[in-house]
Amino acid sequence: MAPFASGLLVLTAPLPVLPRRAAAALAAAAGVVAGPLYVHLQPGLRLAAPAPLPAAPPAGPALLRALAALYEAAAAQRGLDLRVLLGPGRRLARPPRVLLASAAEAPGPPGPVELGLQHLAAAAYGCPPRLPALLLGGPGDAPDGDPPGEPGDPEEALPDFSDVAVGGTFDRLHGAHRLLLSACCLLARHRLLAGVADGDLLRHKVLAELIEPYEVRAAKLREFLEDVKPSLRYDIVPLADPYGPSVTDPDLQCLVVSEETRRGGEAVNKKRLENQDPTLPSRPYVIGLTGGTGSGKTSIAKLLGQLGAFLIDADKLGHAVYLPGGPAYERVVAAFGAEIVNEDGTINRKVLGAKVFGNQERLKSLTDIVWPEMAQMVREQIREADAQGKAVCVLDAAVLLEAGWQDMVHEVWTAVIPEEEAVKRVMARDGLSEEAARGRLRSQMTNSQRVEQSQVVLCTLWEPDVTRKQVEKAWDLLQQRLSLDRGP
Repeated sequence: MAPFASGLLVLTAPLPVLPRRAAAALAAAAGVVAGPLYVHLQPGLRLAAPAPLPAAPPAGPALLRALAALYEAAAAQRGLDLRVLLGPGRRLARPPRVLLASAAEAPGPPGPVELGLQHLAAAAYGCPPRLPALLLGGPGDAPDGDPPGEPGDPEEALPDFSDVAVGGTFDRLHGAHRLLLSACCLLARHRLLAGVADGDLLRHKVLAELIEPYEVRAAKLREFLEDVKPSLRYDIVPLADPYGPSVTDPDLQCLVVSEETRRGGEAVNKKRLENQDPTLPSRPYVIGLTGGTGSGKTSIAKLLGQLGAFLIDADKLGHAVYLPGGPAYERVVAAFGAEIVNEDGTINRKVLGAKVFGNQERLKSLTDIVWPEMAQMVREQIREADAQGKAVCVLDAAVLLEAGWQDMVHEVWTAVIPEEEAVKRVMARDGLSEEAARGRLRSQMTNSQRVEQSQVVLCTLWEPDVTRKQVEKAWDLLQQRLSLDRGP
């Protein structure tokens, strides 16, 4: 029997090397701790520094790979109750009785490192100040050949959503459960709705009589989640049918599934679509494609067109509404004066732009005239797509979300790139200074704001062939969803 009922293991190695070290670190810790083993990940932290401060690990692909490796390694340690913490902020459900770190990650005299562990545990999780602190292994125990990192991987953070949902049986939480739930926690910003199968949903489970009662599973699930990321609100509900509240909750923005539950997730999305406003026809299926300036949205639209989608270019429609005789022409001239009119009678868009730039009231006056007329033209184009027998229609619109056109589309797809790349592209394309390019980007929605309202996110940061593969995969998955909707 190991001497300590619970423990906190602090790992400070770079996230890309953790998969290589996970098995050895957990094997050493399992020899010291009998109960829950909490893991605090903080790459680059110097434990020997005076009063080290806690911080959450960066939420990105490297963190997901590290989590997968840790939970897989934990399965080799019989009975190990591993909980990888994604953010400090509360006392843990089973307070640690010992603090652990790898000697290879904490060079130097052990005294300052042990003091650093104690200070970190107290600051992050309210642990008593004088808990025993142990260094595992020797200073030279780090595996040879650790990769320095993965420079080919993007450093973009994972997308986040205000409200996220997940469902499952969650019987005796194993590593795959914990990894799935951890991914949910990383994606959620405010609330996680967790549906736990109960009643008739358990009838066809193998050895259903051995599944723990709902109350026990729900309590263990809550304890794990509140330990892992205490900043979230957790709604844990029993599922008596495959859908539960996920088909009626209007605040949900993301449904997280595993390969095992993917079909159930697709059924939930189908049901949610059925519950949508009936004024939105099911055919053609309309994709709203948006993105900031320089995001590569137009190149994605062209690829979708090559795959068979009917394209609606909102920018072209925007130009059309301003033309003499166009639906917005007279009202725009009346609102902003004859000085915006060129000698040939056309509206000078640059002069008009200067009048509204930086003036939210004037800008709203303009968009209140123009956007409804553009929306009407979009509807006409969608009807034209239907007349041509097109199954999918793509509305390419930079202002899709700002204009509130979500009610005209079935899904929102967003193109994103890091801000620094966007600045470079805008400078090269439009001949702007860096300051002017940044100013243009600041006047638009952020990537996070767009992603929050999107069902599909694409990135054009890499070579065109990579973008093409992303678009083809998104298109293939769309076709699968549409086939499911149409039935056999």
